[in-house]
Amino acid sequence: MIWKKLAAKLLITATILGGISAVTLWRAQAREDAIALKYPAEGQFLTVNTARVHVYVAGQGPDLILIHGASGNARDMSLALAADLTKSYRVIAFDRPGLGWSDEIADQSLRGQALHLSAAAAQLNVQNPIIVGQSYGGSVALAWALFAPIKPRALVLIAAPSLPWPGSLDLVYQVSASVFGAALVPPVATAYVPESFVTSSIAALFSPDPVPPGYADAIAAPLILRRAALRANFAQVNSLRAEIVAQQPLYPQLTLPIELIHGTEDAIVPLHIHSEPLSALLPDANLTVVAGTGHMLHHSHRAEVLAVIARAAERSGLRAAPQSP
Repeated sequence: MIWKKLAAKLLITATILGGISAVTLWRAQAREDAIALKYPAEGQFLTVNTARVHVYVAGQGPDLILIHGASGNARDMSLALAADLTKSYRVIAFDRPGLGWSDEIADQSLRGQALHLSAAAAQLNVQNPIIVGQSYGGSVALAWALFAPIKPRALVLIAAPSLPWPGSLDLVYQVSASVFGAALVPPVATAYVPESFVTSSIAALFSPDPVPPGYADAIAAPLILRRAALRANFAQVNSLRAEIVAQQPLYPQLTLPIELIHGTEDAIVPLHIHSEPLSALLPDANLTVVAGTGHMLHHSHRAEVLAVIARAAERSGLRAAPQSP
């Protein structure tokens, strides 16, 4: 039995070493260099505990923070909403830790990310912001309201995972959850996964809605194909369910105004598992259900999302800056 275990370990080790070959590492580095050249950082950098936080800041008025979902970066939220919101708010869009151009951090939990981004927000003198989180970003927004010292005046949760779900994650996440998988998958994916895979993944995110023309390039989607970004994304998504289980009992503490918006055809974060039951748990929640739409309704139903944000501001007693003509 000992020899069988040893043989298995040797086989696994050989597989990893073969996968992370010099050629693979060279290809991965070359691809990362090309991606960085094509999609450079466009915002500003803050430093929190030696880790850089990349952030876009635009507009004037009360503070409004945008937090993007898994596999993405701040450009996704800015592309969808910033042009409208900057007329009334100072809009602050963060790249979450390890994604976009923000550095990885040791504590990648929802709480760890919320505290990290809150510390970055403090450097911008943010006070009582409205926080808008889409998908995984909505989970971070909930953690921010629960744990961070900068207390939001209202939350807007767009198709956010908030309660435990049945079943398991996709196979690639399951493989990456192991020590060996975490070492093997990112360099191999960076080196060999075609950008057509990113395109098809985006289509699945938007389904049944169409993908806006030029979306992948506009949000710098290939940034997720870098090794560090893949490692961070895998780690964050793999631990999400357990963190939500731990977070769920604290939801009744959230007495601030919370607006939820969710599509009926969302197959990524189903409405009936998340926003519908969550709206019953939260003391001051309001749920808007958009019929016939999927997971990316900040793009597919921008007007409805903007209306929900305006309602959150009104319910919180906030008077946004007057819009420019």
